[in-house]
Amino acid sequence: MKKKRVLFLCTGNSARSQMAEGLLRSIAGDKYEVFSAGTHPKGMHPLTIESMRAVNVDVSKQTSKDLGGFLGQKFDYVITVCDRAKKACPVFPGSVPIHWGFDDPAEAPGSREAQLRTFEKVRDEILGRL
Repeated sequence: MKKKRVLFLCTGNSARSQMAEGLLRSIAGDKYEVFSAGTHPKGMHPLTIESMRAVNVDVSKQTSKDLGGFLGQKFDYVITVCDRAKKACPVFPGSVPIHWGFDDPAEAPGSREAQLRTFEKVRDEILGRL
């Protein structure tokens, strides 16, 4: 059976889409080819790596990628995980577009510990959707 191809999109490809990529690969990687990208990639947020490590998912080797590198590719599902990415997302012919709006943990105010709690909350929300 051919693996389904899934692309997760957000703005910076630093947190939400990276979490979704790592989580889906971890729980169902034998069924899916999973990718993530950003409309304006800005590198992996360190708290993304830390919050994912807490659930035994290593995303430290994933990199922040530009959406442009995926144009013209075929995907079964293109899932936007932020409202800004949904507005900027091009059409991927043949794919099922899905939108899950999550808060951006990279913009969370407060101490490092408070920010980490926000990352963990968003991670758990993404896991609930998957």
